[in-house]
This record gives sequence, C-alpha cells and structure tokens, in this order.
Amino acid sequence: MPRSLVIGGTLFIGRALVEQLLDRGDAVVIMHRGTGTPFGARVGEIQCDRNDMAARDGARFDFIYDNVFDWTRGTSAEQVSAAATANVKGLRRYVFTSSVAAYEPGAGERDEDAALARSDNENGYGVKKAESESALFALWRGRGIPVSTIRPAFIYGPNNPFDRESFFWDRLVAGRPILIPDDGRTLQLVLAKDVARASVLASEKDVAIGRAYNLASYPPIAQADFVRLLAKIARMPANLVQAPRERLLELGGGLSRPPYYFGAYLDLPPITVLPDRAQSELGLALTPLEDGLRETFRWYQRQQRTKPDFSWEDKALAALAPGTA
Repeated sequence: MPRSLVIGGTLFIGRALVEQLLDRGDAVVIMHRGTGTPFGARVGEIQCDRNDMAARDGARFDFIYDNVFDWTRGTSAEQVSAAATANVKGLRRYVFTSSVAAYEPGAGERDEDAALARSDNENGYGVKKAESESALFALWRGRGIPVSTIRPAFIYGPNNPFDRESFFWDRLVAGRPILIPDDGRTLQLVLAKDVARASVLASEKDVAIGRAYNLASYPPIAQADFVRLLAKIARMPANLVQAPRERLLELGGGLSRPPYYFGAYLDLPPITVLPDRAQSELGLALTPLEDGLRETFRWYQRQQRTKPDFSWEDKALAALAPGTA
C-alpha cells in the first residue's frame, strides 16, 4: 500500500486529491494546521505548520503532494525545497501545485517551456511559485529527487473557498445585475478534481519526472461569456452591466478583498496557456467547462449560503446609470 503525504488536504484541491488517493488504495496522511479532517479515521494527520518537517517523526512516504500556499506569509522556494528534501529516501515522486501565474506575464499563448516570472514581477504569488519550481527542478537535476509540477489556471468546483463561481450564482439566483469590466478580458479555468487527477497521474508516470504541466480550459473564454454560461446553467437571465475597470475600482470595488466587483481575485490580466502536454503525456482529458460548472452548481444548490451584501453594488450601479455624473 503506497504511503502518501498531502500537504494541505482538507479544503479544496487537497480534499479532491485525498479522495482520489483513497480510491487508489493509498495510506494517506494529511499535514495541516487545523484540527480534524473530512475523512475521519480513513486518513492519518500531522498537525503542524508545513515548515516544521521535523514533526513527521521520521515517517517516510512514497509520494508527497504539495498543494498549499500560505496566503498570509507566502510560501518560499526554501520552504518547498525543505519539504522535498526531508523525505528523499524511498521517495517516488514529489508533486508540486504551482500556477499559470508562475509565467512571465504578457500576450500570447504559452507551453510549459515558456519563461517563468522574474523576481521583479509585481505578482508576488507568481514569483514565489516560479522560484519554487526552479528550486525543485534544480533538485531533480542535481540530486535526482523525482519532482513534477502542475500549473493550473483559475480553479473552480465543489468546496471552492474563494468567492468566484458562487459569487455570480448568488447574484443570478437573486435576479441581480452583474457588473463586468467592459474590455473583453478572457480567462481559463480548470475543475479541482482534474487538478487532483493530474497530480495523481504525474506521480504514476515516469515521463512526468522533471516535467511541468499546464491545466486549463482551451480556448479561453471571455468574462462576459463566462457569466452567461453560469446563467445558462442556473436557468436565469444574465443582466450584464459593463463598465470600465478603472471606474469600478474608483467606486471602491475590490479585486482581492470585498466588496468584489467581479468575484475574488478573478479579474486578472490573462496568462493564456496551452494544455496539450497533460493530455499527450499524462493521458488527462479535462472536464469540459460547462460539464464541470453544472456539477459545481449542483453542489452550490446544497449549500447554506450567507445572504450577500449588495449595498456596494447598488451604489455602483446607481453611479453608473446613464445620465449620472
């Protein structure tokens, strides 16, 4: 029975991953800072910060899946490398969840050989992911530690802790207008269980050692079309109110904190990636976007959602109304 350590396995990507590892028959241990897991006695726990690798008490694992990022303090390349080197003996694969944000920004489509973000990039999250990947691949080249990385686009799906697809369904179900930037920006998405499946496949296939894999719907979808698709799935009309992004920000709309004007951290300059390698090397067929969103909407309908506060949007809509100065 393979022993698998999942660093962060209780919320979103990690939760989907643990489910698949248990289905594979692994003995799974979750390293996290919380108390308890959704899996009860089916998994073991190491309750500690990811940087306290000594808390493993000498435990050895065949597979390590690193898919947690500390949004408060950041997770550095040194911290990721420490986790990868703490379990070298018998390690069959270290799979690191990176991001398309690890790429250097700009126009055009990127395969996995495209340049990663430089240290002076203003997106600190992307820089840390890029530096962590570079450090891991250096461990592979220099010490033979078998690593693989995956680079998902915006991740959606059941148990999403970020106010993204649910943000729009809250408004659509309530018959609310949807504010949207007016420049036609695009985005790519990937279902959480597909991210988990990619991690499992990357751990199983020798071709994946020393390789990175983009995970994203293709072609990209325009923001307005994304909201229209969410409306179609909810069987509700999509009343889109388009406005310049600068105006939405000027009115107090938030990108990374409420009041959001377009979901949580979802309105970012696009980094468009090509997902072909994951299919050709891992045999991964991504769930079509509409199918994945339908699955997510069924989950959404079962949730007890806190009633949203629409007060900022009401003020913004009033300020954007024709004839308003």
